[in-house]
Amino acid sequence: MKFSRPSLKRSDNAAFKDPSSGPVFSVRFLVSLVLILGGIAWMAYYYIGVRPVAGFGDDNKPNVDPDSFEPGVVTGLNFVGDLQEWNYLIGFGAIMLGLMIAAHPSTPLGRGRGVVVGMLGCFVLGLLWICTYYVVGTGDHAQDLPIFNDLEQKNLFVGIGFMAVGFTFATKWE
Repeated sequence: MKFSRPSLKRSDNAAFKDPSSGPVFSVRFLVSLVLILGGIAWMAYYYIGVRPVAGFGDDNKPNVDPDSFEPGVVTGLNFVGDLQEWNYLIGFGAIMLGLMIAAHPSTPLGRGRGVVVGMLGCFVLGLLWICTYYVVGTGDHAQDLPIFNDLEQKNLFVGIGFMAVGFTFATKWE
């Protein structure tokens, strides 16, 4: 009985192709990107354009002017300023929801090596967030670290939240 020798060309042999690969830009992946970028943009807009100089919770302090970075009146969306610290929940919630949606096999982060990258990335990001808070955020210059200065002890929720999102990737790992 004779056996034919298999071709070693990558383009000809289907064994070298990843059977679990799919489209790079699926609807789910685009929705996750919009959520992640939207969460980042929401928090950046609040922190730079609407947030009071002394932080949230102080309505008598003037806002920061985004052009000169001096205290002054800012023409921003009033409802965003009224939400105060809830803006961080909206922003981080959108980021984490986007990451959880990206953990589906129809997205690049939900299959193959993307699962490991997403899982380890979320675990390391959560750990770094908590360590950064404890090293820098609790010292004398805590007010100099953006976002960390407003969240205070709630930074632990953010770090643990990123680690929890890492577990959504871990459930897809084969």
